[in-house]
Amino acid sequence: MDQREATILFADLRGFSSIAATYPPEVVFYVLNSAFVRLSEIAARHGGTIDKFIGDSIMVVFYRDPASPGEDARRGVHCAVDMQIAMDEGNRALRNTIRPELFMGIGINTGKVIAGVLGSEIYSARTVIGEEVNIAARIEAFCLRGQILVSENTFQHCSDLVETGEPMEVYVKGREGGLVLREIHGIPSADKKVPRQERRRSPRVPVRFPFGYQVLANDVVSQVRSHGTILDIGYRGVLVELERELGLFEELKIDLELPLIGYRTNDLYGRIVNVKRAEGAARFGVEFTSISSDASRNIRRLVHLLIQGTGSD
Repeated sequence: MDQREATILFADLRGFSSIAATYPPEVVFYVLNSAFVRLSEIAARHGGTIDKFIGDSIMVVFYRDPASPGEDARRGVHCAVDMQIAMDEGNRALRNTIRPELFMGIGINTGKVIAGVLGSEIYSARTVIGEEVNIAARIEAFCLRGQILVSENTFQHCSDLVETGEPMEVYVKGREGGLVLREIHGIPSADKKVPRQERRRSPRVPVRFPFGYQVLANDVVSQVRSHGTILDIGYRGVLVELERELGLFEELKIDLELPLIGYRTNDLYGRIVNVKRAEGAARFGVEFTSISSDASRNIRRLVHLLIQGTGSD
């Protein structure tokens, strides 16, 4: 057992549960295995060590060479870009077949890990553990399809190599304060860009909690207060269930309480952008039209916690 610096990459297939429930087992196994074979080849080419396959995800470790500090992060990021390019190429080849397309999110972190062999004579495996490994897994959970997110630790070692988006702050379970992430867009010196997935949306998580609202008419807030249930929530809106009928594009003033994080706002506004009926109740997609920075920050915090699960480690 030893402690050493390393870069940890988690790559996870998005929507694979739906694929597994839709396609025959032999197709599911074939596409998953094909993806893992291709990802493994790319990881090996960049000097990565495959730590394990976890369901529909892969964990790769890039160990640091003391003579080349930071090279592990650079290899890890280059590997992630090549993985996303390979997934896009594979999807384009599948578009005229009956096999499903696959999309992936990749999270990367750099830091100290404990490397060693876990297990017994019955079964053992060499692996890495530690807080930096956990953070890498958390980062991957925030990824949308086709996205690569890296920690600030990783970015500091490859800032001259990569093109990124603006820094974003997320909230990680069990960690004081926020965690700064950046999305990798490409590697200009290698003329490589991460393929964009135009259909991806901000993450949404299922919930079930009550809320209050008032309808607006001609910019005047009704004095009648009604109640409904929020069924899912994202950064920019919610899906709600109401007992009364409302029309498309009607506006609401929303009284929202988030008990999991002890936050409440009664100054949130939204517009109904879609309407559907399910199980005898009316469901409405509501897009936020006016939201304070404080409310936005706390909603993002709630979504982040729910993505990771709210139980203790």
